[in-house]
Amino acid sequence: MTNALKHKPTTRAGVMVTGGGYQGKTETGCEILATFEDTWLELRRHLNPDAVAGARDLHIPVAYVQTPVTAKPKSLCKAILNFYGAPIHPRMDLPELIRQVAASLHDHGTRALLLDDITRLRLHRADDQDTLDLIRAFMSMHVTLVLIGVDIPGSGLLREGRHDPRTGQVIFPSSRQAKVHGLEATQTERRFDLVELDHFRYDTDEQITAWIDHLTGVEAQRRLMNAPSDMLTGGRMPEYLFERTNGVVGLLERLIEDGCQEAIDSSEECLTESLLEGIAITVDGDTARDPGAGEIPVVPASVNSGPAAGPRSAKRKRPRNTVLDDHGPAAENTGT
Repeated sequence: MTNALKHKPTTRAGVMVTGGGYQGKTETGCEILATFEDTWLELRRHLNPDAVAGARDLHIPVAYVQTPVTAKPKSLCKAILNFYGAPIHPRMDLPELIRQVAASLHDHGTRALLLDDITRLRLHRADDQDTLDLIRAFMSMHVTLVLIGVDIPGSGLLREGRHDPRTGQVIFPSSRQAKVHGLEATQTERRFDLVELDHFRYDTDEQITAWIDHLTGVEAQRRLMNAPSDMLTGGRMPEYLFERTNGVVGLLERLIEDGCQEAIDSSEECLTESLLEGIAITVDGDTARDPGAGEIPVVPASVNSGPAAGPRSAKRKRPRNTVLDDHGPAAENTGT
């Protein structure tokens, strides 16, 4: 909001959101930006005073773009233009694409640009270095950059930066890279707020309380016929769910969704430890995520997978049907 209210032709500070895979970074970022968008639209009465003819009805305060797996400056520009549905001529060179991106950001009144999976950039590749320089050049286009990625400090994206203890921000020295067609990425004094989202932990009373509070919120949205009021928060269930997911909210979501589907199919209509033991948490087949960028987390082994496991855990675990659960009618019948 602070950046959006600025009118001076100055570089806008950015935000980086980091954490492990499946920890809710994208969902959190999108939720916050959606709240900002609603506030901004109400503030401006849903009008963009700077809109040009043909774009007045396409006021888009927030843009979301996923970083291409093999990112190049051209492919990133095209990904941004595809978000707006802007025409892209196959013969457009990079300077033309950059001008088109700047025009789209301005004409649609975009105040925040979220670039997801930013750690897909590998700085040992020249194309990725040029892409990162281009991203920093976007900071001069009167837009707030929100970069989301897995373990940003360990990815090398900040290896040239230093942490300023006074402001709590990251300061970049002057760029040593070549100019990106006239839009050099002058990194001096360009700052990013680094926000880290960690997984839940189960060591102290405060951490356990936070985990149970989260389970309480999840529990309130279940619609199973035989579910008790403390289905996820009573007895040993909080500890069991933590052991199965290591406190990673994305893994918890998958386990609960698949468990609800199994509970409905079996007419048990309740999530129990024995039922969840028959559910396998599978994330390896998620083609939308890049394992090389750390987007696939390590799934803890089943709690009762050892020799002492009971007869239920010896049963072959039911895998996830991603097509039905995520995109088909079954998604409406999982009790979620």
